[in-house]
Amino acid sequence: MNFDEAYFDRIFALFQEALKKKKRNLPSVSLIALKMNTPYTVLISTLISLRTKDDVTLAASERLFSLADNPEKMLSLSDEEIEKAIYPAGFYKRKAQNIKEISKTLIEKYDGKVPSTQEELLALPGVGIKTANLTLNLGFNIDAICVDCHVHQIANRIGWIDTKTPEESVDALESIMPRRFWIPLNELLVAYGQNVCLSISPLCSECPICKECPKKGLKYSR
Repeated sequence: MNFDEAYFDRIFALFQEALKKKKRNLPSVSLIALKMNTPYTVLISTLISLRTKDDVTLAASERLFSLADNPEKMLSLSDEEIEKAIYPAGFYKRKAQNIKEISKTLIEKYDGKVPSTQEELLALPGVGIKTANLTLNLGFNIDAICVDCHVHQIANRIGWIDTKTPEESVDALESIMPRRFWIPLNELLVAYGQNVCLSISPLCSECPICKECPKKGLKYSR
């Protein structure tokens, strides 16, 4: 398969059209980035989103940011206030601690600003490669491939890559995908994975590339 710009232009356009027909919203972190486009709110909402459903992430982030939308204000809140705001996000108690620790670190080391390099972001409490790269994407408009479970699964299922972990998928996708697709990749495949190419029993009958998709690792579909 020839993974050139024309190929990815076609696939991205087909997926976008399929999502438009289903009238689905953008992923929660993307919606938050549109409303409150600061690196800090992107970083914190991405942290909240880990192992948490999209609707829960959106509501939790909006509650928290109505109380504090920068590191200084966040440190004025108690752990209990942050926990209450982001509940029922997964691991909300640990996330509340990380949010406080991140805010403190940003003030002490970065003059209250979010750093714009992957290395510095990964050094923050609770921040992994997915959170770091999505912050670079949506917070700074810096090219980086953000791979979550949806991106990892779909990219393998349709035959772009053959990897075992999301971390491996980052390197594999960087090697085949032109840079201009790196930022929109996560937003598109997360939405597509939530609405069409589901983890279990995907809606292949609604997918515009069904006939050309190898459906790797797939046993059941609709």
